[in-house]
Amino acid sequence: MLRAAILDDYQNCALKLADWSSISKDVEVKIFTAPIGDDDAVIKALQGFAIVNMMRERTPFNRKVIEGLPELKLLITTGARNASIDLKACAERGITVCGTGGFGSPTTGIAVGLMLELTRRIGWENARMKAGEAWQVTLGQDLEGLTLGVLGLGKLGQRVAGVAKALGMKVIAWSQNLTPEKAKEAGVEYVNKEDLFAKSDIVSIHVVLSDRTRGIVGAKELGLMKKTAYLVNTARAPIVDGKALMAALQSKSIAGAGLDVFEVEPLPLDHPLRKMDNVVITPHLGYVSEQNYRKMYPDIVEDIRAWLDGKPVRVVTGGY
Repeated sequence: MLRAAILDDYQNCALKLADWSSISKDVEVKIFTAPIGDDDAVIKALQGFAIVNMMRERTPFNRKVIEGLPELKLLITTGARNASIDLKACAERGITVCGTGGFGSPTTGIAVGLMLELTRRIGWENARMKAGEAWQVTLGQDLEGLTLGVLGLGKLGQRVAGVAKALGMKVIAWSQNLTPEKAKEAGVEYVNKEDLFAKSDIVSIHVVLSDRTRGIVGAKELGLMKKTAYLVNTARAPIVDGKALMAALQSKSIAGAGLDVFEVEPLPLDHPLRKMDNVVITPHLGYVSEQNYRKMYPDIVEDIRAWLDGKPVRVVTGGY
């Protein structure tokens, strides 16, 4: 019987959200509910597994890891792309890589939620009340009338822009690929990069991490922002220069940040972001929703069954 590993199932829900009976006679499934660790720990933990199921990019599969797992034959990632897989190394080893579908746009809710927490401090006031504080102290900002700058107006950026407009915000947008015509079609105003940062009350990042976007938000861009403005990042941490962001937050040259992604995940317990009063942090919840998982895990089962039958589906071949 083949062994399959389900990695990083932090909620311990994989077996509950899909019917695994179609592969139960052929595959023994083991669930990993916590991060395994560095490359060496991953290699040690996954010896003997022919099938590994990843949860997005939580555990990277670089060349070292792939070459350290001689029995690996099928690697499945949730979602249709995963930049943390060395696809060339997989191809050289003859490892089949498959993806899954997804549901909706759950990151939209996290992005808007971070904006609301930064401006209205809902969770912070909830914690105060439950800690025994008598009543309110927050003087918040209404999102209505504020300007949202969307960095990246793809599917997700457009969703966030739509919610922002429904809340009465003015929306402006820029990215390296965005044109004034595409912005107009989406019902938002096209601006140049400098104006995006200078005019926005909140900047929300929605570009894919690539060589072109790595560090695209640096000290210059943060320096253009209003002292009262916020940065929200639910995309990938390296899109923002981490040192420049920490400097801006510590000097309070911007009002604060809402972050769902970090350069090291899980975020180290001693990281200064955990103690900063002008930062709202969430543990990479962007794609984590029940509806999304109810699509992803059944697709994983389908991927395994199809591969066992010699007819793999949703094969990922590259292009990152």
